[in-house]
Amino acid sequence: MKFHPRVAPYKIAVLPLLKNKPELVCRARTLYHKLQRKFNVFWDTSGAIGRRYRRMDEIGTPWCVTIDFDTVEKDGTVTLRDRDTTEQKRVTEEELLAFLDDQLF
Repeated sequence: MKFHPRVAPYKIAVLPLLKNKPELVCRARTLYHKLQRKFNVFWDTSGAIGRRYRRMDEIGTPWCVTIDFDTVEKDGTVTLRDRDTTEQKRVTEEELLAFLDDQLF
């Protein structure tokens, strides 16, 4: 479904790349709780990342944030995926929050 972001049931989904890596899940949970204070956020760890993206596309979630090994081991950036274009880009948490505020308020 292609809801406008302001009327989408979930604004963003937080997806750790792998559910059996505690460092990824912990970092993703932290971001999830931070975003949950302000937005309707969905948490998903079941299945392959591509399938999770498709599930979020089907219910109209405009953006997915993936926490991967680059997030934990390198620069701390997350992958932001757009539902409509399927474009992915690396952003910091501060850039993510600013982007969401700009798009939704």
